[in-house]
Amino acid sequence: MGIWAIVAALAMQAAGPVATQVEAPGPSGPLRGTMLAPAGTPRAVVLILPGSGPTDRDGNSAAGVRAAPYRLLAEGLAARGIATIRADKRGIRGSFTAGSANAATIPDYAADTRQWARVARELTGARCVWLLGHSEGGLVALVAGQNPEDLCGLILVSAGGRPIGTVMREQLRANPANAPLLDQAMAAIDALEAGRHVDVTGMDQRLLPLFAPPLQDSMITLFSFDPAPLIAAVRQPVLIVQGLRDLHVGEGDARRLAEANPAARLVLLPGVNHVLKAVASDDRAANIATYVDPALPLAPGIVEAIAGFIEAGA
Repeated sequence: MGIWAIVAALAMQAAGPVATQVEAPGPSGPLRGTMLAPAGTPRAVVLILPGSGPTDRDGNSAAGVRAAPYRLLAEGLAARGIATIRADKRGIRGSFTAGSANAATIPDYAADTRQWARVARELTGARCVWLLGHSEGGLVALVAGQNPEDLCGLILVSAGGRPIGTVMREQLRANPANAPLLDQAMAAIDALEAGRHVDVTGMDQRLLPLFAPPLQDSMITLFSFDPAPLIAAVRQPVLIVQGLRDLHVGEGDARRLAEANPAARLVLLPGVNHVLKAVASDDRAANIATYVDPALPLAPGIVEAIAGFIEAGA
């Protein structure tokens, strides 16, 4: 490399990544997000698809998560020359006019993903876009990925590998304190899986946040999906990344996804939890403490696995 090329490269590195506020069309107003791009031409562009509930573009939530995993992931990928767009979902923060968060379904979020993919290509000139779905965002990526146009491939991080009804039953039964609630909860899950609404009259108050009537239409749709057949139908490159100290999604989910698509690459990361932070032990309290610490960096191996996969396919 000549001296002027070296100087130019150092200048670009010193300039650092550039954050730009971006928009995509939503059903009743704009979807808004942040594009973080390295100086110069990015080698690839990634859409970061958030997990369930009121999760915003940074990976934080009004439910108590302040770990900022998506912001940290965007910064780490920018350092590897990869641009990202991370967006607020319908009804959340900057996208509050784009539609109802309670009424949005997985196919709705997949449609929004297609809009963002088009915008990402227009903004960067990329020939295709990588979808990175975290937690429930992995299911959104799988549904959007059934139409491969404009997509380079899928990256599933802490993504469930089983139908949500199966997971909910397991999680509720795992806590002995839930014993008095199980009959009502299992009956509600059975109904939603069958496509029926649940009458919450007389339901224990502790279950109402799970089965509130405004949520039930979207839950019925959510319960209808099985991730394994969806990933089996994907013909583009797929990376599955799973932390082994994840309290919400287990190694078995990741292996079920990998078994359904033998061409997918599976990366298991010891000591990594659901918000992609390093956890040194099985102490649940220590694990949960990372959910509120944005100053804690991402666990080693996360950015490296994702960037390496993209670089190999870019």
